[in-house]
Amino acid sequence: MMQSFIEEVVQELLDNGTNLTDTIFVLPSKRAGTFLKNTISKNIHQTIFAPEIYSIESFIELISGLEYASSTEQLFTLYKSYLQTSTEKDKDSFLSFSKWGQTVLQDFNEIDRYLIDTKAIFSHLSAIQELNTYFQEEPTQMIADYVKFWNNLEALYHSFNQHLLEKNLASQGYAYRTANTTVTAYVEQTLDKKFVFIGFNALNKAEENILQYILEHATAAIYWDIDRYFLDDTLHDASLFIRQHKKNWNYFKTHSFKGISANFNSKKNIQLIGVPKNVSQAKYVGNLLEKIQETQPLLLKETAIVLGDENLLNPILNAIPEKIARINITMGYPIHKTPIAVLFNLYFEVWLTKEPNGWFYQQLLNLLAHPYLQIYYQTEKTNNASVIANKIKARNWIFVQTEQIDKAAPDVKDLTDILFEDTALTPKSFIKRSLQLINVLKQKFQESGNNLGLEYLFRFHTLFNQLELMVNEHAFITDIKSLQSLYKELIGTETLDFQGEPLQGTQIMGMLESRNLDFETVIITSVNEGILPSGKSNNSFIPFDLKKIYGLPTYKEKDAVYTYHFYRLLQRAKNVYLIYNTEPNVLEGNEKSRLLTQLLTDDTISQNIKEITGSAAVSSPTVPIERIEKSKPLMAQLKALSEKGFSPTSLSNYVRNPIDFYKKSILRINDLNEVEESLAANTFGTIVHDTLEDLYQPFVGEFLKKEALEALLPKIEGTVKHNFAKTYADGDITRGKNLIAYTVILRYIENFIKLELKEIKHQKIKIVSLEQMLNVALEIPGIPHTIRLKGKLDRVDEVDGVTRIIDYKTGKVEARNVKITDWNDVIENYDKSKAFQLLCYAIMIDTMKPIETIKAGIISFKNLNSGTLYFSESKTEEINKSTLLEFKSVLDTLVQEIFNPEIPFLEKEV
Repeated sequence: MMQSFIEEVVQELLDNGTNLTDTIFVLPSKRAGTFLKNTISKNIHQTIFAPEIYSIESFIELISGLEYASSTEQLFTLYKSYLQTSTEKDKDSFLSFSKWGQTVLQDFNEIDRYLIDTKAIFSHLSAIQELNTYFQEEPTQMIADYVKFWNNLEALYHSFNQHLLEKNLASQGYAYRTANTTVTAYVEQTLDKKFVFIGFNALNKAEENILQYILEHATAAIYWDIDRYFLDDTLHDASLFIRQHKKNWNYFKTHSFKGISANFNSKKNIQLIGVPKNVSQAKYVGNLLEKIQETQPLLLKETAIVLGDENLLNPILNAIPEKIARINITMGYPIHKTPIAVLFNLYFEVWLTKEPNGWFYQQLLNLLAHPYLQIYYQTEKTNNASVIANKIKARNWIFVQTEQIDKAAPDVKDLTDILFEDTALTPKSFIKRSLQLINVLKQKFQESGNNLGLEYLFRFHTLFNQLELMVNEHAFITDIKSLQSLYKELIGTETLDFQGEPLQGTQIMGMLESRNLDFETVIITSVNEGILPSGKSNNSFIPFDLKKIYGLPTYKEKDAVYTYHFYRLLQRAKNVYLIYNTEPNVLEGNEKSRLLTQLLTDDTISQNIKEITGSAAVSSPTVPIERIEKSKPLMAQLKALSEKGFSPTSLSNYVRNPIDFYKKSILRINDLNEVEESLAANTFGTIVHDTLEDLYQPFVGEFLKKEALEALLPKIEGTVKHNFAKTYADGDITRGKNLIAYTVILRYIENFIKLELKEIKHQKIKIVSLEQMLNVALEIPGIPHTIRLKGKLDRVDEVDGVTRIIDYKTGKVEARNVKITDWNDVIENYDKSKAFQLLCYAIMIDTMKPIETIKAGIISFKNLNSGTLYFSESKTEEINKSTLLEFKSVLDTLVQEIFNPEIPFLEKEV
């Protein structure tokens, strides 16, 4: 069985008779310390006091005597120092500052860790920035402030550090700089201890100085985790830093170089697997684990899944087979991905987008749809969040006021006031409301036993309390946007720890957490450029050439760090699965990583490598045509529907697609009720129809006269407004698309009346009825019961004594839609649905009062210049008894098909 690097070190120390109790171990990470402690307990055969074990960060903190300030504390302190030291005329607000403040903190941190002369580098940086603006003809105030900022950088740096030191705090970099001077005193206090440094690679200048001083002035040893194959290769990036340490450190002139192994060239099973997209990577990992579980279940204890991109954690967790019992996740779950984080993101958004006339409905509906807010508003019998949402949709509120929400759900006014009380909102009151919201949810979750939800709430309760302390302490958080920026800063770094046994089962970890750890089976995901290694991402104000001059790390050094971690994982592993994305993009990395190409071109290892290009098993499933058999209950529903009456539209739906007829007419599945931010087509049509009915109602039974029609023109606007209010509820027609729709309706009605004025010049038009409700019984051969046909006819008039049926359409209709050459088209071709509807009205009129001839036409408001589009068959526009008999025959065929139990409802391609 493979012996890990930590086991090798512990074994060597025990063989040399090292007293572990008096030993101080320093490792690159806390996690490695946990494995070290476990390895010591396995290898000693007596009870001892545990040795001191530190990560390098906590070791430096100990030596410096300072505590690390949190990133938020540093950001606030930096802004405070900026306000005090800046000579700019227009200082940035905290919101603007927070966008560049973090970059300044990172640069300060790096300058300190590499012990750079601050006066020299800030002077150099200021000169470069001043030179950039030198050729401006007339420098503006903004440019003058810009130059002042860079000239003032050293003062800002000293003020920032001084403010932190007053609280015995420091940035990590400044603690490193301090430890570099206090290490002498620390070593003198610990002369009775032995120091063992394990598994380091890239070290900053402060770490190098501290480690070298301890090695030279105390009892100490250092173990590097490097394979001889890389150490002997003077060009390989995996050993770049360790080669430099071996060459440059005086300690190694008199001491041996410990920790060299020779495992990389041992026989390995390495697979390079290319799969498309991140989800496929997660699925592939799940399949790999399942295979290992089936063939070598004990191997799972020695398996690590290393995530090149930690955003893959969620998909990986969902892809792990349930049968794998033990999984240990070393990284925390980011709290910004929890449901409660989404809730507060929505709540911030609602208040940040609030207009003077209320909240925009979409943001409000998004908030009300959140599962936690549904729980918040739930009473014993009523889901009040849904009640409020439905009211917003029904009344078409585009902008919503607090009073409207209160009226929609008066029983929960106290809960509404917590969220939406319409007072000037300050950061303090926002935090107070958020804490109240958390407390209400806490009670609900305790009642329902939602323990995971309670864990989320606890973390956010702590977070908002933190925010409250900061807002109270610092006066510059004055608006909700700045508070949101701070909130995002806090939740961006917080994680929820997974509970589990850290030393058992398959390990899931990030690349940096794998330091010093060895596994027999290693699965690494997202081995793509831009991820492994991360490439030229340079979030710094210090230019590349200046970094080179002062010895600061650039992207080249960062790439070498990841190269070391990558190859170190491969050293002792026997089974290696390197998975990369074959369909990369900006978010999911670039092409296959150079590290994979490097492996393939390495003759000593390439014979162990197998390349696989995976893809999801894609089958083109034949989507079955939807088919509904006509059972006895369904036939009974059809009979009940026919007794109430089929409308021409419902029968047209059957012609278009029988499944649509089944869903809409039988199952009564209607379109979702949504807020009409802009007027929907059916609402538009309803307003036009109702307006024409209101305007023409006084003319029923009378002939149209020029004076009467002209008198309608001034009434159009008021009538349209009335019908908008009736149909569009509280919808706003004073702006945007609705204003355009309103204007279009006015123009449609005006143009229609002007068309009527032209027509009455050469023919007499008498209005017989408007919006007449029709309902007739028809006898259909072969169907024992009566079939009723019903509908609402827009207008019946007489033109020079000939009865005419008119149907208004606000959509576009053309002459070809109402002209037929083959009667079967009426019941087979949906394109002829307008002709079908006109004939249905004609047959209903004839049944109620027999006619000799009649004309039926459509007035299309989008095609008004074409006038009335009359139904025509065999070049005649007259509908007579013969025409109706022909139509009755095809209508019988259609209804017989609907009622034939042997013919199912079959889906048609629309």
